[in-house]
Amino acid sequence: MDETERLLESIVSGIREKKGSAITTVDLSTIDDTVCRYFVISQADTANRLLAITDSIRETVRLETGLKPAMVDGEKFAHWIAMDYGDIMVHLFIPELRRYYDLEHLWEDATVRNLPDEN
Repeated sequence: MDETERLLESIVSGIREKKGSAITTVDLSTIDDTVCRYFVISQADTANRLLAITDSIRETVRLETGLKPAMVDGEKFAHWIAMDYGDIMVHLFIPELRRYYDLEHLWEDATVRNLPDEN
């Protein structure tokens, strides 16, 4: 498992820790000229839960990989929070905005994987 895959697992673990739902990974690694190798997309029903998920990702990734995000944006209103981990961009949404922007389908050649929610 390479460093990016370990980072991906840590991010998903951080999301699940705070009950983020509808986790989707979008593998962009086979597409030329993309900004990163993966998108990780998830959602929560409230701004407070999105903030908790953001904190959980930060802490889980830091503890498991030693990495910190290069940038986090959107925490002020917490309807769409983006976290930049270099090879992986994390997008956390409230459901309405996730449906509107539909990031999962921006690249038709990308491999989209929907992960099962954990109870």
